[in-house]
Amino acid sequence: MIEFVLERQLGNHPAVVKPSPVIPNRVDCAIIKLHSRRVTSLEFHPTKDNILISGDKKGQIGIWDFEKVYDKTVHGSIHSCIVNSIKFHPKNDGSIFTSGSDGNLCSTDLEIGLGQTLLDLNPNGWSSSATWRMIYGMDVNGRRDLVLAGDNFGLLHQLDMRTNRRCGNPLLIHKKNTKARIWDYRALDSNKELACLSHPRVVNSAYFSPVSGNKILSTCQDNRIRVWDCIFGDLQNPSREIVHSHDFNRYLTCFRAEWDPKDHTECMSVIGRYISDDFDGVALHPIDFIDVSTGQLVAQVVDHNLTTISPVNKLHPTLDVLATGSSRSLFIWRPKDDLDGPEEQEKSRNNVSIYNVGESDEVKKRKKGKFNEDEQDDDDDDIFCRKKQEKNVKTAVVVKVGSSTNKKPNNPKK
Repeated sequence: MIEFVLERQLGNHPAVVKPSPVIPNRVDCAIIKLHSRRVTSLEFHPTKDNILISGDKKGQIGIWDFEKVYDKTVHGSIHSCIVNSIKFHPKNDGSIFTSGSDGNLCSTDLEIGLGQTLLDLNPNGWSSSATWRMIYGMDVNGRRDLVLAGDNFGLLHQLDMRTNRRCGNPLLIHKKNTKARIWDYRALDSNKELACLSHPRVVNSAYFSPVSGNKILSTCQDNRIRVWDCIFGDLQNPSREIVHSHDFNRYLTCFRAEWDPKDHTECMSVIGRYISDDFDGVALHPIDFIDVSTGQLVAQVVDHNLTTISPVNKLHPTLDVLATGSSRSLFIWRPKDDLDGPEEQEKSRNNVSIYNVGESDEVKKRKKGKFNEDEQDDDDDDIFCRKKQEKNVKTAVVVKVGSSTNKKPNNPKK
């Protein structure tokens, strides 16, 4: 059986014909200042295509119907600080699991906004930064009815979704280093990892490919996106390293390259860019679509009215839609017709549906026009609102296969 799998994964097969990617490259609608602090996480509703869930630095959970634009709800008492992860209950689409830097894992009913704390890693409150526990990563396993949460001390916590109680003791799966590890969940043991994927700096994220699960996509703070083409092959070195600007300062939500869940070739990924580039005389921070099988920059999407950095991006699982969290606001991108002339494109830009939560009640209605906001989010986020002309730094996508580099980066700036 193992030989058959290896042959299927590593053997010679006809090249897969890649369909032309559909890129959501036009802002279709936006809700300005939905959150009181910067957006930190996004998740689409699994059964209602028009619903987007968002979390922010303050611990709030937002619910936005981007088809109606003005239909929004914000629940402000779920977490006390940064919401790091949002996942839907696999058997109840009216309930979500959230984890945050307050050390809590919560279950929340979206209809009434009532949150239940399932796991509290700081039951005695604040003591010191050396002992404070934060939940950075969280996911659900529907087959085993489990919620898995990882904290900043490298411990894995497991909860039974049926009873909302812990399963066993926390397991140490990471030490304070710069590695991503693969485990067999059927035989979890601190000393029995299947593979160790080394990185030179902090790993922001690592994801299995959405269709086959055979590939791995990781984002590291060394301005590299790494790709492993086959989990059954040699994992000591990545199949590809892609140079990309995402090394950020402490005032930003970390950048994460994510797969396109609709791409059955498992090649397309999306990630925001930190360094700005010049677009018709305006310094903008594009959102990059990258073919991770080649390292090619497929598209970089921008809007001249969106001048802030966009670190949080999520592709819709079924629609050609991209959701972006930039500072306190949410944006929905859809594909534009490339056959349209300049007049049609200008008309399309002017027909963006915008809802500004910060306006007075008399003008809190859908309107047409620009959506650039006065970005005084908070003291941590004032970096977002730089509207002065930034020094332009060209950032080419560079692919490194094995130990050889095909092209040198144009002096990327961190």
